[in-house]
Amino acid sequence: MADSPDSLDAFRQFAALERGVLVVSVAMFAFSLAFQMTSRYVPEYLTVLGASAGVVGLYGSVGNLVSAVYPYPGGRLSDRIGSRRALTLFGALSTLGFLVWWAAPRLATPTVPAWLWIFLGLFLTQAWKSLGLGATFAIVKQSVAPDRLATGFASTETFRRTGFLLGPLLAAAVLAVVADFTAGFRWVLLVGVAFALLATLGQHWLYDASRDSLGKSFSGVSSVLDDLRGLPRELRPLLVADTLVRFGNGMVYVFFVLVVTDLRAVSFRAFGVTLAPAAFFGVLLAVEMAVALLSMLPVARLADRVGLKPVVALGFAVYAVFPVLLVFAPASQWVFVALFAFSGLRFAGLPAHKALIVGPAARDEGGSTTGAYYLVRNVVVVPSALLGGLLYDHDPVLAFTVASVVGSFGVLYFLARGERFHPE
Repeated sequence: MADSPDSLDAFRQFAALERGVLVVSVAMFAFSLAFQMTSRYVPEYLTVLGASAGVVGLYGSVGNLVSAVYPYPGGRLSDRIGSRRALTLFGALSTLGFLVWWAAPRLATPTVPAWLWIFLGLFLTQAWKSLGLGATFAIVKQSVAPDRLATGFASTETFRRTGFLLGPLLAAAVLAVVADFTAGFRWVLLVGVAFALLATLGQHWLYDASRDSLGKSFSGVSSVLDDLRGLPRELRPLLVADTLVRFGNGMVYVFFVLVVTDLRAVSFRAFGVTLAPAAFFGVLLAVEMAVALLSMLPVARLADRVGLKPVVALGFAVYAVFPVLLVFAPASQWVFVALFAFSGLRFAGLPAHKALIVGPAARDEGGSTTGAYYLVRNVVVVPSALLGGLLYDHDPVLAFTVASVVGSFGVLYFLARGERFHPE
């Protein structure tokens, strides 16, 4: 809570928004808007730049690799130097990454194709999102009472998902106005650069670093092994189930846009508005996020009272069944709207999921525990998109069906073995 009352006190009390959480939430909004309005279209951007389905799958797996490798050192660094310095560095790198994506067509040479620059940009754009993961978790851990962790994470997730809601709508608006996809998407990237830069400067100036608690220094591979062995017992069933669910989703996640724009080529015509498939995809993502925002905070507050397991299981189940529902859906605009609205329910479990990850951690080890958890999960998930790309190139329906089967195993495992954890 704030040290003295002000006009935001009532909202802070409802949504667990202490100042540190508020600042990181606003930064999360801006970065999420920039990332969501750009990254979900990158597979289409890659194909326009000459990449094959296999390269798109490889891009997804490289993204998984980055997500696997970045959180642990990022969490360690944030524990060591403080969250403000870490997040400022990571924000600057992400901003540079969006610029590299924008410049990719101009950087192409006969020996270095344009799509290869997209891979370089990926390593940079993911910095705030993945390297900063431990820092954002640690800020919430340090700022919110243990019995309100789910609500605290719901606050950050609400800001983040608001960015996810508005980002695709901005992208859709630009793509609807600019007929050429490549030209329109490059304008979208410039908007992303602006938001990322503002977020980087804002979080550096506004975040009060006096409450940062610094953890132990990094002492090599032994520190990684110690943190992995030291993962709280409550996390182990969650980790196994989460890994299976994310592996299944990771097989086809990068191909969602291609299902809408290519495989089904679903456009939108209603209320006097006509949208091409690429612009319509942005609207679908906004529908997904609208449902997420409406459901997230109430469900998180319920989880604080009844326990985290049922809420996490709900999110896992939606993750698991969505791919098979999507690939078998008829090419109807309203069916796709309904499917993406259903997909939004998977985010209702994310605040409870994050609370379950960081809840058992020691106060000054929130970043390290989070980094170790995501290191294990994301390393296993690394090859998922490459496998999905190979299957998609052969038979898209097969790829999406296998993805749902793998995810369903994770749901069943969590229901059988997951613990009904309450933060204490």
